[in-house]
Amino acid sequence: QVQLVESGGGSVQAGGSLRLSCAASGYTASTRCMGWFRQAPGKDRDGVATIYTGGDRTLYAHYVKGRFTISQDYDKNTVYLQMNSLKPEDTAMYYCAETNKVCYGDGNWYNPFLNYNYWGQGTQVTVSS
Repeated sequence: QVQLVESGGGSVQAGGSLRLSCAASGYTASTRCMGWFRQAPGKDRDGVATIYTGGDRTLYAHYVKGRFTISQDYDKNTVYLQMNSLKPEDTAMYYCAETNKVCYGDGNWYNPFLNYNYWGQGTQVTVSS
């Protein structure tokens, strides 16, 4: 069973930065996609960024591209989300997730923000104006 534990959330002012961490434990495949998602009150959960651990391939939602960076520490089995230039609209609960479905291959992404099997408990990010 895969377990994902997020940390690093908090409250910042607009323009500030936070770094989220997601530590994975249990049985994890050596190559897989790990993603960050967020959900604001009353809204659907949206994909933010994902990384294919087999080759450090990354993909971002348009609303965070250029401001957020997803990365991994392969040895620590940990994925990070560096969030810069935060805006009030980034306020949400942020979740880390992992999928064991095919998500990347031959230079192509396959449903990069769908079919995630395992989820963390979430960490709150609040950005004030």
